[in-house]
Amino acid sequence: MCELFGVTANRQVKINELLKLFFGHSNEHKNGWGLAFFDHNTYSIEKEPIRASDSLYLKNRLTGRIETSRCMAHIRKATVGDICFNNTHPFSKRDESGRMWVLVHNGTIFESPILNAYQFEQEGTTDSERILLYLVDKVNKHYLQELNSFDVNERIKLVESVITKLAPENKINLMIYDGDYFYVHKNEPGTLYKSERPGSVIFSTHALKPEGWEEVPQNQLLVYKDGILIYEGRKHNFTYIHDEEKMKMLYLDYANL
Repeated sequence: MCELFGVTANRQVKINELLKLFFGHSNEHKNGWGLAFFDHNTYSIEKEPIRASDSLYLKNRLTGRIETSRCMAHIRKATVGDICFNNTHPFSKRDESGRMWVLVHNGTIFESPILNAYQFEQEGTTDSERILLYLVDKVNKHYLQELNSFDVNERIKLVESVITKLAPENKINLMIYDGDYFYVHKNEPGTLYKSERPGSVIFSTHALKPEGWEEVPQNQLLVYKDGILIYEGRKHNFTYIHDEEKMKMLYLDYANL
Protein backbone atom coordinates (compact mmCIF):
# COMPACT_ATOMS: atom_id res chain seq x y z
CA MET A 1 0.00 0.00 0.00
CA CYS A 2 0.94 3.66 -0.25
CA GLU A 3 1.94 6.15 2.45
CA LEU A 4 0.54 9.60 3.19
CA PHE A 5 1.92 12.78 4.72
CA GLY A 6 0.08 16.02 5.42
CA VAL A 7 0.37 19.39 7.13
CA THR A 8 -2.27 21.88 8.20
CA ALA A 9 -1.18 24.89 10.25
CA ASN A 10 -1.88 28.54 11.01
CA ARG A 11 1.76 29.47 10.30
CA GLN A 12 4.68 28.37 8.17
CA VAL A 13 6.22 25.11 9.43
CA LYS A 14 9.64 23.86 8.35
CA ILE A 15 9.24 20.25 7.19
CA ASN A 16 12.53 19.30 5.48
CA GLU A 17 13.53 16.77 8.11
CA LEU A 18 10.09 15.17 8.24
CA LEU A 19 9.86 14.94 4.45
CA LYS A 20 13.27 13.28 4.30
CA LEU A 21 12.12 10.72 6.86
CA PHE A 22 8.86 10.19 5.01
CA PHE A 23 10.42 9.81 1.56
CA GLY A 24 13.02 7.53 3.15
CA HIS A 25 10.32 4.84 3.13
CA SER A 26 10.36 4.77 -0.68
CA ASN A 27 12.36 1.54 -0.93
CA GLU A 28 9.12 -0.27 -0.14
CA HIS A 29 6.98 2.26 -2.02
CA LYS A 30 8.88 2.59 -5.26
CA ASN A 31 6.15 3.37 -7.80
CA GLY A 32 6.01 7.14 -7.54
CA TRP A 33 6.20 10.18 -5.29
CA GLY A 34 4.28 13.42 -5.06
CA LEU A 35 4.11 16.75 -3.22
CA ALA A 36 1.33 19.33 -3.14
CA PHE A 37 1.57 22.78 -1.53
CA PHE A 38 -1.32 25.16 -0.84
CA ASP A 39 -0.07 28.59 0.18
CA HIS A 40 -1.13 32.18 -0.53
CA ASN A 41 -4.30 31.11 -2.40
CA THR A 42 -2.28 29.09 -4.91
CA TYR A 43 -1.47 25.44 -5.25
CA SER A 44 1.35 23.48 -6.85
CA ILE A 45 1.82 19.76 -7.46
CA GLU A 46 5.18 18.10 -8.05
CA LYS A 47 5.36 14.39 -8.79
CA GLU A 48 7.20 11.68 -10.68
CA PRO A 49 6.37 8.02 -11.37
CA ILE A 50 9.70 6.83 -9.96
CA ARG A 51 11.08 5.84 -6.59
CA ALA A 52 11.56 8.94 -4.43
CA SER A 53 15.10 7.94 -3.52
CA ASP A 54 15.97 7.79 -7.24
CA SER A 55 14.71 11.30 -7.99
CA LEU A 56 17.42 13.91 -8.52
CA TYR A 57 14.71 16.57 -8.64
CA LEU A 58 13.36 15.60 -5.21
CA LYS A 59 16.85 15.32 -3.74
CA ASN A 60 17.60 18.88 -4.86
CA ARG A 61 14.16 20.06 -3.73
CA LEU A 62 14.75 18.82 -0.20
CA THR A 63 18.10 20.56 0.11
CA GLY A 64 16.36 23.96 0.04
CA ARG A 65 14.37 25.20 3.01
CA ILE A 66 10.75 24.02 2.75
CA GLU A 67 8.22 25.89 4.88
CA THR A 68 4.48 25.54 4.44
CA SER A 69 1.18 25.86 6.25
CA ARG A 70 -0.64 23.35 4.03
CA CYS A 71 0.93 20.39 2.33
CA MET A 72 0.36 16.80 1.20
CA ALA A 73 2.89 14.17 0.18
CA HIS A 74 2.55 10.64 -1.14
CA ILE A 75 4.68 7.62 -1.97
CA ARG A 76 3.05 4.97 -4.07
CA LYS A 77 3.06 1.21 -3.91
CA ALA A 78 0.84 0.34 -6.84
CA THR A 79 -2.14 -1.99 -6.47
CA VAL A 80 -4.39 -0.77 -9.30
CA GLY A 81 -3.09 1.16 -12.31
CA ASP A 82 0.14 1.20 -14.27
CA ILE A 83 3.25 3.04 -13.10
CA CYS A 84 3.03 6.33 -14.99
CA PHE A 85 2.66 10.07 -14.39
CA ASN A 86 -1.16 10.05 -14.67
CA ASN A 87 -1.38 7.41 -11.94
CA THR A 88 0.89 9.27 -9.53
CA HIS A 89 -0.63 11.09 -6.54
CA PRO A 90 -1.72 13.76 -5.69
CA PHE A 91 -4.75 14.06 -7.96
CA SER A 92 -6.52 17.36 -8.56
CA LYS A 93 -9.84 18.46 -10.07
CA ARG A 94 -11.55 21.85 -10.30
CA ASP A 95 -15.29 21.99 -9.59
CA GLU A 96 -17.96 24.14 -11.28
CA SER A 97 -17.44 26.96 -8.77
CA GLY A 98 -13.73 27.18 -9.63
CA ARG A 99 -12.62 25.50 -6.40
CA MET A 100 -9.67 23.13 -6.74
CA TRP A 101 -9.87 19.80 -4.90
CA VAL A 102 -6.70 17.75 -4.25
CA LEU A 103 -6.60 14.17 -2.97
CA VAL A 104 -4.06 11.59 -1.84
CA HIS A 105 -5.20 8.05 -1.04
CA ASN A 106 -3.69 5.05 0.69
CA GLY A 107 -5.94 2.10 0.03
CA THR A 108 -7.77 -0.02 -2.47
CA ILE A 109 -11.32 -0.12 -3.79
CA PHE A 110 -12.63 -3.68 -3.97
CA GLU A 111 -16.38 -3.04 -4.03
CA SER A 112 -17.85 0.13 -5.51
CA PRO A 113 -19.85 0.00 -8.75
CA ILE A 114 -20.57 3.74 -8.48
CA LEU A 115 -16.94 4.48 -9.38
CA ASN A 116 -16.88 2.36 -12.52
CA ALA A 117 -18.31 5.05 -14.80
CA TYR A 118 -15.40 7.38 -14.02
CA GLN A 119 -12.89 5.09 -15.73
CA PHE A 120 -13.97 6.72 -19.00
CA GLU A 121 -13.37 10.23 -17.63
CA GLN A 122 -10.14 9.83 -15.73
CA GLU A 123 -6.67 10.63 -17.09
CA GLY A 124 -5.05 7.58 -15.48
CA THR A 125 -6.36 4.19 -14.39
CA THR A 126 -6.31 4.25 -10.57
CA ASP A 127 -9.23 3.78 -8.23
CA SER A 128 -7.87 6.73 -6.23
CA GLU A 129 -8.42 9.18 -9.09
CA ARG A 130 -11.97 7.84 -9.51
CA ILE A 131 -12.70 8.70 -5.87
CA LEU A 132 -11.83 12.34 -6.56
CA LEU A 133 -13.85 12.43 -9.78
CA TYR A 134 -16.87 10.99 -8.00
CA LEU A 135 -16.53 13.50 -5.18
CA VAL A 136 -16.24 16.51 -7.50
CA ASP A 137 -19.16 15.22 -9.57
CA LYS A 138 -21.30 15.16 -6.42
CA VAL A 139 -20.04 18.65 -5.51
CA ASN A 140 -20.99 19.98 -8.96
CA LYS A 141 -24.49 18.50 -8.85
CA HIS A 142 -25.13 19.98 -5.42
CA TYR A 143 -23.68 23.34 -6.42
CA LEU A 144 -25.91 23.59 -9.49
CA GLN A 145 -29.03 22.30 -7.74
CA GLU A 146 -28.65 24.79 -4.90
CA LEU A 147 -28.31 27.73 -7.31
CA ASN A 148 -24.61 28.18 -6.61
CA SER A 149 -25.05 28.20 -2.82
CA PHE A 150 -22.66 25.75 -1.18
CA ASP A 151 -21.27 26.66 2.25
CA VAL A 152 -18.64 24.81 4.25
CA ASN A 153 -21.15 22.81 6.30
CA GLU A 154 -22.69 21.47 3.12
CA ARG A 155 -19.25 20.63 1.71
CA ILE A 156 -18.31 18.75 4.86
CA LYS A 157 -21.56 16.77 4.83
CA LEU A 158 -21.04 15.89 1.19
CA VAL A 159 -17.44 14.71 1.71
CA GLU A 160 -18.57 12.67 4.70
CA SER A 161 -21.39 11.06 2.72
CA VAL A 162 -19.02 10.10 -0.11
CA ILE A 163 -16.55 8.50 2.32
CA THR A 164 -19.31 6.63 4.14
CA LYS A 165 -20.66 5.41 0.79
CA LEU A 166 -17.26 4.08 -0.29
CA ALA A 167 -15.96 2.71 3.02
CA PRO A 168 -17.76 -0.69 3.17
CA GLU A 169 -15.30 -3.44 2.09
CA ASN A 170 -12.74 -0.82 0.99
CA LYS A 171 -9.67 0.84 2.48
CA ILE A 172 -10.32 4.58 2.55
CA ASN A 173 -7.29 6.26 4.10
CA LEU A 174 -7.14 9.65 2.46
CA MET A 175 -6.51 13.37 2.75
CA ILE A 176 -8.38 15.99 0.76
CA TYR A 177 -7.88 19.74 0.52
CA ASP A 178 -10.56 21.98 -1.00
CA GLY A 179 -8.69 25.29 -0.94
CA ASP A 180 -9.92 26.12 2.56
CA TYR A 181 -10.37 22.94 4.58
CA PHE A 182 -8.24 19.87 5.16
CA TYR A 183 -10.14 16.55 5.36
CA VAL A 184 -8.62 13.41 6.91
CA HIS A 185 -10.06 9.89 7.18
CA LYS A 186 -8.77 6.39 7.89
CA ASN A 187 -10.53 3.07 8.42
CA GLU A 188 -7.70 0.60 9.02
CA PRO A 189 -6.08 0.30 12.47
CA GLY A 190 -2.50 1.50 12.83
CA THR A 191 -2.27 3.20 9.42
CA LEU A 192 -2.28 6.94 10.15
CA TYR A 193 -0.70 9.03 12.92
CA LYS A 194 -0.56 12.70 13.86
CA SER A 195 1.81 15.05 15.66
CA GLU A 196 -0.19 17.93 17.08
CA ARG A 197 0.93 21.26 18.50
CA PRO A 198 -1.07 24.46 19.08
CA GLY A 199 -2.09 25.66 15.64
CA SER A 200 -0.50 22.83 13.64
CA VAL A 201 -1.03 19.16 12.89
CA ILE A 202 1.25 16.89 10.89
CA PHE A 203 0.01 13.53 9.61
CA SER A 204 1.90 10.47 8.44
CA THR A 205 1.08 6.85 7.72
CA HIS A 206 3.80 5.90 10.21
CA ALA A 207 5.01 7.94 13.16
CA LEU A 208 8.15 9.70 11.93
CA LYS A 209 9.74 10.08 15.36
CA PRO A 210 9.68 7.95 18.54
CA GLU A 211 7.79 10.55 20.57
CA GLY A 212 5.03 13.07 20.02
CA TRP A 213 2.87 11.01 17.68
CA GLU A 214 -0.53 9.43 18.28
CA GLU A 215 -2.89 7.42 16.14
CA VAL A 216 -5.56 9.30 14.21
CA PRO A 217 -9.11 8.37 15.32
CA GLN A 218 -10.61 5.69 13.11
CA ASN A 219 -13.78 5.50 11.03
CA GLN A 220 -14.68 9.17 11.20
CA LEU A 221 -14.02 12.23 9.11
CA LEU A 222 -11.84 14.93 10.66
CA VAL A 223 -11.83 18.43 9.17
CA TYR A 224 -9.21 21.09 9.92
CA LYS A 225 -8.92 24.78 9.16
CA ASP A 226 -5.38 26.16 9.48
CA GLY A 227 -4.31 23.53 12.00
CA ILE A 228 -7.49 23.73 14.10
CA LEU A 229 -9.96 20.83 14.25
CA ILE A 230 -13.36 22.22 13.30
CA TYR A 231 -15.34 19.02 12.74
CA GLU A 232 -15.36 15.45 14.03
CA GLY A 233 -17.71 13.24 12.05
CA ARG A 234 -19.97 10.53 13.32
CA LYS A 235 -18.16 7.20 13.53
CA HIS A 236 -19.14 4.50 11.06
CA ASN A 237 -18.64 0.74 11.40
CA PHE A 238 -16.74 0.05 8.18
CA THR A 239 -13.33 -0.94 9.52
CA TYR A 240 -11.09 -2.31 6.80
CA ILE A 241 -9.36 -5.62 7.57
CA HIS A 242 -6.54 -6.59 5.24
CA ASP A 243 -7.29 -9.79 3.33
CA GLU A 244 -4.42 -11.23 1.31
CA GLU A 245 -6.75 -13.41 -0.77
CA LYS A 246 -8.85 -10.43 -1.80
CA MET A 247 -5.68 -8.60 -2.82
CA LYS A 248 -4.56 -11.54 -4.95
CA MET A 249 -7.95 -11.70 -6.65
CA LEU A 250 -7.79 -7.95 -7.35
CA TYR A 251 -4.36 -8.31 -8.96
CA LEU A 252 -5.57 -11.20 -11.11
CA ASP A 253 -8.68 -9.33 -12.15
CA TYR A 254 -6.72 -6.19 -13.03
CA ALA A 255 -4.23 -8.25 -15.05
CA ASN A 256 -7.09 -10.09 -16.77
CA LEU A 257 -5.66 -13.43 -15.67
